[in-house]
Amino acid sequence: MSQNLSLKSFVVLMKAAKSMQEKIKQDVSNYGVNLSEFTVLEALYHKGQMTVQQICSKVLIASGSMTYVIDKLEKKGMLERKACPEDRRVVHLMLTEAGKAFMEKVFPKHQQLIEDIFGDVSEKEKEMLIDLLKRIGQRANNI
Repeated sequence: MSQNLSLKSFVVLMKAAKSMQEKIKQDVSNYGVNLSEFTVLEALYHKGQMTVQQICSKVLIASGSMTYVIDKLEKKGMLERKACPEDRRVVHLMLTEAGKAFMEKVFPKHQQLIEDIFGDVSEKEKEMLIDLLKRIGQRANNI
C-alpha cells in the first residue's frame, strides 16, 4: 500500500508544481519578462551582485541558456555585466537602477500571488511541507 501512496504523492506533487509554475509564468509574463528572466532578476534583487556561476547554481538554469537570458536582460537595461579585475574569466552581474525599480514595483505583486496560492495552508503546514520536501529531495539525491 505504501508504494501506491508514494506514487500518488509523486503524481500530486508534480501536478501541484505544474499548476503553480503555470500561474507564476502567466503572472511574470504580464510584466514583460519570461520566467527565466524573472528568476535571474529575483536572485540579483535579493542577493545583490553575483557571478554568472553563482546565479546558475541558484536558479537552476543551464549555463548555455544563462548567456541568452543575461543578454536579453542586458538589452532591456535591467542588468549589467562587470568583468572581475582579478580574473577575466569571471563576470559579475548586477541590477541596473531600472532593474531595481522594476523589481521594487513587481516583486510585491509576485509575492502576493504566492501568498494567495498558499492561502489555504497554515503556517505550521507550510513548515511541515518545507521539511518534507527537503527530506524527499535529499533522499532522491542519495539514491
